[in-house]
Amino acid sequence: MKITVSGEKKEYQDGLNITSLLEEEKVEMPLYVTVSVNEEFIDQENFDTTILKDGDEVEFLYFMGGGC
Repeated sequence: MKITVSGEKKEYQDGLNITSLLEEEKVEMPLYVTVSVNEEFIDQENFDTTILKDGDEVEFLYFMGGGC
């Protein structure tokens, strides 16, 4: 199946869930990343059960703290 990850079209095995995608993409600190699929935010507790489909668009969002 083909999905778009962070603006780049890639090919993956069917039946891929978000947890596996984070591993495949070697995302550092996956506990601190927010994931959207087709512009809908997915709760972390649903990463294992959210199966990606051909044509999905996935974005990884990292929230940084800090300031002066």
